[in-house]
Amino acid sequence: MKETNKKTLEEIIRVDHAGERGAIKIYEGQLLALNTFRKDEKLKKLIEDMKEHEKEHFEYFEKEIQKRNIKPTIFLPLWDLLGVTLGFGTTLLGPKAAMLCTASVEEVICDHYKDQLDRLGDDEKELKKSIKKFREDEDDHKNIAYDEGATKKGLYSVLDKVIQNTSKIAIKVSEKI
Repeated sequence: MKETNKKTLEEIIRVDHAGERGAIKIYEGQLLALNTFRKDEKLKKLIEDMKEHEKEHFEYFEKEIQKRNIKPTIFLPLWDLLGVTLGFGTTLLGPKAAMLCTASVEEVICDHYKDQLDRLGDDEKELKKSIKKFREDEDDHKNIAYDEGATKKGLYSVLDKVIQNTSKIAIKVSEKI
């Protein structure tokens, strides 16, 4: 029976807590843009629905942080600011950019969650079950984003690489600090 070491467990919960909060902030930034500069009720409804899933995920990890007495990343305030900025900025660029933002982030998160599922031991059955469910939700968000016009063609490929690489950096930093 494979057991999860304490350091690995703390890193997983810390980074997932930060990531789910970051996703909420991205959606809040998108909604801010949609409520002020870009009126698109269909897109707004999609984003509100996806934000609800992220809130459910965040609440789970918030409870895990408290229950297991794990320190959240010290970068939460910075991630909040950057998340709102990313969501707001991509939405100002238009619906394709807003949906690419979701698709790019969710692709990184799906891979990240898969890696975590491989690293968790048999002693963390409930955590594994939750992460598996959250990964399915994130994959659904990614698919919705592509169905709604996300693309990596042309200059969007640059935006995709920037979003994916900054997401990967935020993950590495949040695991450790």
